[in-house]
Amino acid sequence: MIEVYSWATPNGHKVHIMLEECGLPYRAMAVDIGTGAQFDPAFLKISPNNKIPAIVDPEGPDGTPISLFESGAILMYLAAKTGRFMPDTTRGKYEMLEWLMFQMGGVGPMLGQAHHFRLYAPEKLPYAIDRYTNEARRLYGVMNKRLAKSKYMAGPEYTIADIAIFPWLRSWKNQGIDWSDFPHLKGWFDEIAARPAVMRGVEVLADLRKPLVDDKAREALFGARQYRQR
Repeated sequence: MIEVYSWATPNGHKVHIMLEECGLPYRAMAVDIGTGAQFDPAFLKISPNNKIPAIVDPEGPDGTPISLFESGAILMYLAAKTGRFMPDTTRGKYEMLEWLMFQMGGVGPMLGQAHHFRLYAPEKLPYAIDRYTNEARRLYGVMNKRLAKSKYMAGPEYTIADIAIFPWLRSWKNQGIDWSDFPHLKGWFDEIAARPAVMRGVEVLADLRKPLVDDKAREALFGARQYRQR
């Protein structure tokens, strides 16, 4: 049984959804990032960047256990393990990887910054709020244009690129987005949201997550502890 060390965040939900879509047996191990559990030495052994999610698969590709961190790498591993949600052709794989990397390098980091400056920063900085809200809208526009001519992000098939992007768009209100500006993307979003495995995946660990309202949680996520050498 795969152990997934995670929390109810967009990056965590990517892997929860993938595990549900593939029907793989797994156990969700809560890593409460609001209390600093991501700095536990045992967790750092499998996720040296102190970020969730990470997995341990006792049945790795050579028959021995494997641990993995970085959600994109985990999605690719699970797709290879199951033979699902990754195109069969070389061209198709690279088209999928384009959009997976688009999420990893753009959607996640930029929408994460939008969340931070719009919701969590102790001081409301208009320049930062405008910068990342505008970048969120730009990225939504890129995806909307793509989906005007493609059923899914990477082409005609649902892939890990869709699984990677979807959880980040669930907080569209917090990103300053008006769905009426992005009708093709909204149609895609609604279709993905209605998938039974997706509905199950976004509920994993969701009952444990609490609002970030205290200084201890803010310090664990945004304070100096993040920058100490380990």
